[in-house]
Amino acid sequence: MSAARIEIETPQGSAAVRLHPVAEPAGALVLGHGAGGGVDAPDLVAATRAATDAGCAVALVEQPYRVAGRRTSPPAPRLDEAWLAVVGHLRDGELAGLPLVVGGRSAGARVACRTAGDCGASAVLCLAFPTHPPGKPEKSRQGELDAVSVPALVVQGESDSFGMPSGSDTCTVVTVSGNHGLKKDLGAVEAAVREWLEALSL
Repeated sequence: MSAARIEIETPQGSAAVRLHPVAEPAGALVLGHGAGGGVDAPDLVAATRAATDAGCAVALVEQPYRVAGRRTSPPAPRLDEAWLAVVGHLRDGELAGLPLVVGGRSAGARVACRTAGDCGASAVLCLAFPTHPPGKPEKSRQGELDAVSVPALVVQGESDSFGMPSGSDTCTVVTVSGNHGLKKDLGAVEAAVREWLEALSL
C-alpha cells in the first residue's frame, strides 16, 4: 500500500504525518525524527520496513518546526506538546483501536520516552538514543529511558558518540555496527526491530 501524507494541527503549528498502512494491522508504530533530520533518515526507513513486514501500520511524524522550514529544534516541552497532539489525533482517527508503539531516532526517541505514559503506549522503540551529549557523560539522559514502564527496545551503534544506554528488565539494548547515524548495517537495524515487534505479540 502506498503512503499517504496528512497534516495535523497542534498547539505548536502544523505537523505532517506520512502514513504507511497495512492490511489487517496488528498494531501501529508512530515514529519521530532526530533534531536536525527528517523522516527519511535511513534507520527510520529500515524500521518502517520492519514494522510493516511485522503487520504494523506506521506513522512517521514531522514536527511543526520542520514543516515550517526551521532546522533548530524548540525546547523539549514544545516538542512533547506537539507530539502528544499528533498521537492523540491518530489514536482517535487513522490508528483508532490499534495497540500503539511509539518511538523515534535520537531526539525523537527522547520525546517518545518522555510521553509514553501520556500516550498510552504499549511499547517504545528507540533508534540511536542520545544517552548524553558527545563528550559530556555527566549530562546523562538515561533517566528518560529508565522512566519508561512498558517494554522498550534501543538499537544503538557500537561507536555512538552520544553514549551507550543501559538496559533493564523491560528495556532491551541491541548494538549494531556503526555510529549515531545507524547507517552502516541497516539490515541489522531492520532485523532487530522486526524481531522485537513480532515478539511483542500486539
